[in-house]
Amino acid sequence: MHRQQLEHIIRASAGITGATEFVIIGSQAVLGQFPQAPAELLVSIEADVFTLRNPADSDLIDGSIGEGSPFHQTFGYYAHGVSQETAVLPAGWRERLVPVHNENTSGGTGLCLEIHDLAVSKLVAGREKDIDFLNGLLRHSLMQVPILRERLAQTALTPDRLATCQARLDRLIKATSALLKPSMTALVRLTAEGVGQHLEGGFGQQLTRFA
Repeated sequence: MHRQQLEHIIRASAGITGATEFVIIGSQAVLGQFPQAPAELLVSIEADVFTLRNPADSDLIDGSIGEGSPFHQTFGYYAHGVSQETAVLPAGWRERLVPVHNENTSGGTGLCLEIHDLAVSKLVAGREKDIDFLNGLLRHSLMQVPILRERLAQTALTPDRLATCQARLDRLIKATSALLKPSMTALVRLTAEGVGQHLEGGFGQQLTRFA
């Protein structure tokens, strides 16, 4: 799902419910802060949506433009009406929501989770697709680990669950670092080779002229 498709879902949700604000959770919330997010973070074709107005709006959204609906069959993506309790989030997440509002959303405004709040929800969920998503955020430098640790500490979790999330994050960082290390080594090698060729072919020739 791309940014314009998310905007379409916001517009459709507004038309269906009459509400004006829609909280976007799940992976597609990345499009609020990063409209041109890497493709590997946009593989999902659903946007998890709820309003702060009425829990019944989620049922209306799910039934009208949800999975298997004519909307889904026509456009190839859909909205999933969820509840506010679907995602476990840090304290203060509402104050950090990223608005998506333009001509394409018509009278609706999408309120996307800030990237570190989104990352916390993924870390807590801990499914394979969540870990893959977090891996992508790390590799593309879209989040900062110290902020993520701080937000995790601000999340209402039992001690055991918090420890599980912290260990999960540590493993993720270690795995991502292992993947990035060969790339950085290759970059350093290529850079060194490039400098050597420059010295031999460019600067070296200049020295020859002065010899």
